[in-house]
Amino acid sequence: MRASELQAKDVVNLADGRKLGAIGDLDIDVDSGLIRAMIIPPAGRFFGLLASGEEVVIAWAQIVKVGSDVVLVDLRQGEGSSYLPQSRTSFSSGGY
Repeated sequence: MRASELQAKDVVNLADGRKLGAIGDLDIDVDSGLIRAMIIPPAGRFFGLLASGEEVVIAWAQIVKVGSDVVLVDLRQGEGSSYLPQSRTSFSSGGY
């Protein structure tokens, strides 16, 4: 699957049924070629401008299923999840 195909899918949290948005970027381990995380930009982001809120970084281990139209993730906030919105100062994917 190409990164562009993955980015066209909506992300839905199984824990509460909420649509989190579309994948804006991927954190890829350059050495292994594996995806480490998906990054969902804040609502209203347009070419990096007009963003309100913080982006959500979802670890690859939290992905339950990649379907034809949607990516299902399990983001339970009270169970050690890395769901909480965070800055991605350490993440860089080169625009994938």
